[in-house]
Amino acid sequence: MQPEFWHQRWQENRIGFHNDKPFPLLLKHWPSLGVAPGSRVFVPLAGKSLDMAWFASQGYRVLGVELSPLAVEQFFDEHGLKPEQRKTRYGTHFEAGGIEIILGDAFGLDVEVLADCAAVYDRAAVIALPPELRTRYVGELYARLPQGCRGLLIALEYPQDEKQGPPFSVAEAEVMERFGRDWNVEVLERRDILAQQPGFQAEGVTELSTAVYRLARR
Repeated sequence: MQPEFWHQRWQENRIGFHNDKPFPLLLKHWPSLGVAPGSRVFVPLAGKSLDMAWFASQGYRVLGVELSPLAVEQFFDEHGLKPEQRKTRYGTHFEAGGIEIILGDAFGLDVEVLADCAAVYDRAAVIALPPELRTRYVGELYARLPQGCRGLLIALEYPQDEKQGPPFSVAEAEVMERFGRDWNVEVLERRDILAQQPGFQAEGVTELSTAVYRLARR
């Protein structure tokens, strides 16, 4: 799954993963992390998620990373923001309204740029990646987040042989295996959502759940 895949999805406006309001499970479970307002929240594979605007409205500083220039442009345009821009070794940084989005490769981020991230919010990143990239994503990018970092991870679970991802199914056993070495992992909720997902039903998916995990970096 190359960057061109995601560029094409944005160019064709095939962004079914984008929600038109802050994600309800974020609003429900974020307070349980106890992340103080003013802290920096990392949002990988950010797209133009309205969750970033919600974080900013709650007094958090947001650091997103996104490959698609269209997604970054649309995010700031749709919120009436005119971002300042600067280039670094990580890519082009767009910043306005307490939100900074790096237009670049998430795998290019290092310990230095992530050093002050007190939290990470992953709603659509881990499920966007096939297994081989998930291994690298957790083993490299999450490993660069600082000790004490807390996170909210939201995954999907369905019979993978019934649908071609993305989004991919990421089972609890995989989450525990990939994150368990460096992170404390706790399941907060699992919810059957098949009835609310006609697109999955149309593809013949017979079971679909969303699972919410609380993470804490050891």
